[in-house]
Amino acid sequence: MKKLEDILLLGNPLLYEVSEPVLESERDLLPGWKADLHGVMEEVRAKYHFGRGIAAPQLGIMKRVIYINTGKPLLIINPELHDLGDEMMELWDDCMCLPNLLVKVRRNRSLTLRYLDERWENSEWHVTDDLAELVQHEYDHLNGVLCTMRAIDGKSFRWKT
Repeated sequence: MKKLEDILLLGNPLLYEVSEPVLESERDLLPGWKADLHGVMEEVRAKYHFGRGIAAPQLGIMKRVIYINTGKPLLIINPELHDLGDEMMELWDDCMCLPNLLVKVRRNRSLTLRYLDERWENSEWHVTDDLAELVQHEYDHLNGVLCTMRAIDGKSFRWKT
């Protein structure tokens, strides 16, 4: 079982790698990955008071899996972003891999996410605003991109208080 101390921190080379798709032959691993992602996210919430989603690569699981829990747990397998809206928004982003730092980023205000659910069925989710930002943040982790790499400019960093 993964723990809070298993989260890869800013600078770890694995965070900059592109994750591999989950193969159908790996479906039996999904419940364990989900349990790890959920457990670590709960530890982050207890210690740092934030966390609505976590990507598998943040725990060194180099697979295209995202876990989001905004009241209802959702495991997202092999996601793809579609129909990114033209309207953009700016916000201060946080990340479990740099828990005391905020980074000002620009994100699309809306998008459609296509993915496999836990039953290995095709699913689609249209999201806007804060959920669109969350999905883009976690999706970036699957591609080895951190919010620090999306900073608007050199002044887009601040410590959490």
